[in-house]
Amino acid sequence: VSELHPALLGVCDLGVEKVDLERAAAACELVFLALPHKTAMQTAKGLLERGVKVVDLSADYRLSAENYEAFYCEHEDIDNLSHAVYSIPELHGKAAQGARLIANPGCHVTATLLALAPFLNHIDLSHPIFIDSKTGVSGAGKSPSASVHYVSVNDNINCYNIIKHRHATEIEQHASAFCGAEVNVTFVPSLVPMTRGMLACVYATLKTDCDPLPVMEEFYAAKPFARVRQTPPHTKMASGTNFADVYAARHGNALVAMCAIDNLMRGASSQALVNANIMMGLDETLGIPTIAYVP
Repeated sequence: VSELHPALLGVCDLGVEKVDLERAAAACELVFLALPHKTAMQTAKGLLERGVKVVDLSADYRLSAENYEAFYCEHEDIDNLSHAVYSIPELHGKAAQGARLIANPGCHVTATLLALAPFLNHIDLSHPIFIDSKTGVSGAGKSPSASVHYVSVNDNINCYNIIKHRHATEIEQHASAFCGAEVNVTFVPSLVPMTRGMLACVYATLKTDCDPLPVMEEFYAAKPFARVRQTPPHTKMASGTNFADVYAARHGNALVAMCAIDNLMRGASSQALVNANIMMGLDETLGIPTIAYVP
């Protein structure tokens, strides 16, 4: 591992081995999968058949079969999809406890839903909901491409897959399930010239005369990894941690709600660990980083 990731020298010197389902089943109660879509479901199916619990970081179990196949490929594990638990802990509580398979949400969706969810009963769902989500380049992974080349990213902001981005469907599906009403969004992601971090801003129309910050404070009371800010959050406030820093304000009946996270941590790995803690009946804060690296 330390040869692939030199920063881990002396911290983690484990060997890297080819996937062997039998050996994994003999050694592990739970496995984290960080694999491409389709490969993930093929591996998860084999692990689940052997009694191993799975936290999957791919998109393979996040969507209904219909929505998944519209954006990815044919789903090859419908049986396990039917019992996969989608879990953002602040929104879904202990739903992951005792589950066999967790669909760990992605970064854009996590940040967006944490900003939007407190207001789903306060906004007019017949009016447009716009989402502007800005992400660091690390969200694109390690594979080189023209869009993440230094000269493309540096000193530049680039909107990509506007409106048709596949995460818009994930936002709509899970926001609708959360509030029990149809939620439609217009989603615009942007790539900004920073390594990591994400800031999602949600714009909607209020139907109630609510005070946004108290609504957020009540909604996230006693949630250890959601911090309601009195001023708009910066992405570095959450860098290297599992915190989601949220804020909201209104202008007449116009609502602005936002959430800053670390796209690699809260948007992927640390949220997966929180879900694993809940899954196994442990304190959800065990082993979760809370100190941001600033400046």
